[in-house]
Amino acid sequence: YNSTRLFDYPSIVPMECVVQGIIETQHVEALEILLLGLCGVPKENLRVHELCLKSGPNLGSEASEIRILCDLMQPEPAWTVRHVGGADQISVLVRTMVESKASKHVLRLFYLLGYKLDHELLRVGFAFHFQRGAQITVTVSSYSKLLKLHATDDDNVPVTPGIQMVEVTAPASAENYTEVAAAVSSFCEYLAPLLHLSKPGVSTGVVPTAAAAAASLMSFSGSTNIHLEI
Repeated sequence: YNSTRLFDYPSIVPMECVVQGIIETQHVEALEILLLGLCGVPKENLRVHELCLKSGPNLGSEASEIRILCDLMQPEPAWTVRHVGGADQISVLVRTMVESKASKHVLRLFYLLGYKLDHELLRVGFAFHFQRGAQITVTVSSYSKLLKLHATDDDNVPVTPGIQMVEVTAPASAENYTEVAAAVSSFCEYLAPLLHLSKPGVSTGVVPTAAAAAASLMSFSGSTNIHLEI
């Protein structure tokens, strides 16, 4: 992007459907095997630097939050600004979302506007993107809190040691979000032996059947000579 331009034209997805869950790190390989079979596409490695900014008092009494994401898997780090709005609660969380590509100077802009850095995270894992009744993305990742400002290459503190976050999202609109939500819910049923997915903020914990399901998947993988790189 032109270094003098802070934002590209916004990519506005009116809504997105999302559910989340957690899985023990020891069972992630089994989950990847299951996802590979369900999605039919290769995984994409994920390494994202997330900066969470919150508005200062000069921006009004109602607090707002902006996330600046830097994709560290690209040859040149790619920056994105993301704002998530209000949500509807049905079988999945349906929320408004605006996302725009930006230049490396975008953080400076938000500082000038009155936003303050709240915290930084490093997200590492993998993702699957596929079509199954909707354009669905499944991400499996761990989060670490940065101890030093912008120090993504240093040793950082895991937010949830031994646990990884699983998130299923799909873009939607006011016209089709019920159908998209149904597609997401239907897909999540296939993952039920390994983890339970629910609306963000609803804690469900790990699934008691995860160990047995993971052992079965790993056994199947070994017997069919399927070896996946984690």
